Amino acid sequence: MKSWKSARDPMATIQTDKMVTMRYVMKTHLPDGTLKNHPEEEINFIYGVERQVPTLEKALEGAGEGQKMSVTIPAAELYGDHDPSLVREIPKKGLIRQRLKAGQFYRQMKKGCLISFKVLEIGPDTVLVDFNRPLAGIRVSVDLLVLAIRETDKKEIDEAMEAQVKRSIGCG
Repeated sequence: MKSWKSARDPMATIQTDKMVTMRYVMKTHLPDGTLKNHPEEEINFIYGVERQVPTLEKALEGAGEGQKMSVTIPAAELYGDHDPSLVREIPKKGLIRQRLKAGQFYRQMKKGCLISFKVLEIGPDTVLVDFNRPLAGIRVSVDLLVLAIRETDKKEIDEAMEAQVKRSIGCG
């Protein structure tokens, strides 16, 4: 992680309704053990209003400007844990055989519902499939630096709350 210039106000701490600016580097831990590094990014958000994953919120609460930390976010808080019971053998009958390719995702509309799964193995009469979400089982580690913390006004909080509601219903 790069070293950054730090702290404007050593007394500022992260609390509800404070604007937080942080710089971070994220690493994705894939279920097969592969580690994927992401480029450094900077983000601004109003703590306690613009929701972050619980582990990150808990780690940030009370942190001060210039503080560095490493946080590991479990799969359950991101895309969910991988559930082995969702790996099943199903009949090929009714599936479009040309779309069945091991290692690929299969999607088909059936009776007005989208059927989606990852094809693991193809047998003569059955297919071994995984109904888990595509990113299930992925956890993330974040190395971060709190760059700035400042007071917010009612207008900023109201705008952030509205944006959060829109994101929660898929509109942003």
